[in-house]
Amino acid sequence: MSNLSDEDYRSVPLHATLALAALVVIIGGMKMGADLLVPLLLAIFIAVVCTSPVQWLNRCGLSLRVSALLTLFFMLAFLLLIGLLVVNSFSTFVQALPNIEARLYEHYWDILNALASRGLAIDPDQLSSMLEMDGEGSWVPALLGELGNLFMQSAIVALLVIFMLFETLNFRDKVSVALENPAPSLKRFSEFSLTLKRYLAVKTMISLATGILVWLSCLMVGVEFPLLWGVLAFALNFIPNIGSAIAAIPPVLLLLVAQDGGVWQALLLASAYLAINFVLGNLIEPRIMGRALGLSTFVAFLSLVVWGWVFGAAGMLLSVVLTMTLKIALDSHPQTRWIAYLLGPGRRRGESKSRKEGRRPPWLRRQ
Repeated sequence: MSNLSDEDYRSVPLHATLALAALVVIIGGMKMGADLLVPLLLAIFIAVVCTSPVQWLNRCGLSLRVSALLTLFFMLAFLLLIGLLVVNSFSTFVQALPNIEARLYEHYWDILNALASRGLAIDPDQLSSMLEMDGEGSWVPALLGELGNLFMQSAIVALLVIFMLFETLNFRDKVSVALENPAPSLKRFSEFSLTLKRYLAVKTMISLATGILVWLSCLMVGVEFPLLWGVLAFALNFIPNIGSAIAAIPPVLLLLVAQDGGVWQALLLASAYLAINFVLGNLIEPRIMGRALGLSTFVAFLSLVVWGWVFGAAGMLLSVVLTMTLKIALDSHPQTRWIAYLLGPGRRRGESKSRKEGRRPPWLRRQ
């Protein structure tokens, strides 16, 4: 028999309405504060990833502060090196844009002539007016302004990561002093932190492997600016479903209009993109993470739409990471664990019927 009374059942719609209203207020507040929240969220995720090498160096005999300093030094040096290479490649790409634009214009007229020869006449002036961008200025100043804004945001994120990483060194001591009974909270936080660190580390490694393989594929096929397309593939690999397809469009189109390129080279490069993302995204990544850290296809696409609306392009990049963070947080508490299970892909036929064991990733089952 159920222990809920009639009064409890009557209060369920009221509680659901209040919860929905609170959710709307929270999402609206996040959208209004996107300029503040996006650097903060990026810094939190980077700091969480950096805690793993800090702890490893600490286990090797170094103090926590020295470990944090070494981790920050190597991370900043690596990012600075990659940034310099990307900036150099991007500047070369900007210098080559007039030639690329001229080649695209030639192909544009070839397509119009081919359509006209088959009886489908299109007015070039009308089509050009439809594709014309608003504004009389060049897009270069706007692009430089966006790059300057990106540089400032990166500096803010770097400073936040430094302070957060040192703040986490004595976080457990602060919680132990602040709470009367810290053991349950620390246990749930430890499980949440461990799962989140593993997820972010695996996702970052998979994205890094994707970028490296794309860079090598572009080198072998002969497309220009391979490092730029590798970095683009690394960044867009965090976007579910459509990120890999978006990353493949610029190099494939560039290879189509290149003088030494062609349809077969473009098809070869597109096939390489497809093979890389199929193997890493559908075979290796689920096997490493386990189904406990998966999302259903609908939830992954819905998170892309929602977080993209809230935070813009940065929200699209972080959509899966943010949703997985929410799922891990819900799974760490017994009363909200059912919501985390609904966000996941569910069990396949033949898998264990034990929900507790089936939802936990392999590294937590061994503990």
